[in-house]
Amino acid sequence: MEHHITIRSGELDLAATLHYPVSGAAGSKANRHPIIIIAHGFIGTRIGVDRLFVNAARDFCRHGYMVLRFDYGGCGESTGDYGQGGLDALIDQTRHVIDYALDIDCVDPQRLILLGHSLGGAVAILTAARDKRVKTLVLWAAVAYPFNDIINITGKQLYERAVQNGSSDYLGYNFEPVFFDSLTKHQPFEQLRKFNGDVFLVHGTADEVIPVDYCFLYQKLFWMRSQGLCDKEVIFQANHTFTGREAKEQLLSKTREWLITNDKQKQEWNDWEI
Repeated sequence: MEHHITIRSGELDLAATLHYPVSGAAGSKANRHPIIIIAHGFIGTRIGVDRLFVNAARDFCRHGYMVLRFDYGGCGESTGDYGQGGLDALIDQTRHVIDYALDIDCVDPQRLILLGHSLGGAVAILTAARDKRVKTLVLWAAVAYPFNDIINITGKQLYERAVQNGSSDYLGYNFEPVFFDSLTKHQPFEQLRKFNGDVFLVHGTADEVIPVDYCFLYQKLFWMRSQGLCDKEVIFQANHTFTGREAKEQLLSKTREWLITNDKQKQEWNDWEI
């Protein structure tokens, strides 16, 4: 069952789709379900390239998960202008979506999973570092150096025009210097240690946008925390958006298997009380 909804974030209306678990699916606990919130990447949408997030949400809900995917302000069907307020605005919007998710009666607040792709992965880390309600992170081809990675996508000239003229157009989106300033201000590598939950990383070896090396760097730094596990999966020949049936099937199956196994281990551990 899917519902198209609107989530208020300040003066913005964020378009979103809420997926309910398939009846009888595993994963419920005392009539409450874990929920996965999907954060899309740079000028993306809640649909995803080749319907990646639609397919992911429907797959997860068949296995007992609620899923909430949404459009950031100025993207997809949401109101506003993308990039206004920089990464801080994206973090705030994500937290408002978390507010909405935890107001749903059948959601288990102890099993809130934030899944971020590309720039959405960086936003997910920065959000989890601030918001203890996030219990688990799933990062697909996550950005690690926001300024450099986005400049590599848009081209350095776009940034220079924005600084010189006060704004610059990229594929119909208007970016002001404040957006680029925010990219330099926030460093996921520095903030990730503030998150104590478990993490699952997935990256493709043929990613032409965000280097697969980031996956290994992220795991190393997550391992250095005093709490929380971190596992990774590297998918051979998968590109940035995991295009193609084989890459997408591996992405979804590996993510789903990790989530289910991780949740089972936590429940078993909780049964052992001293």
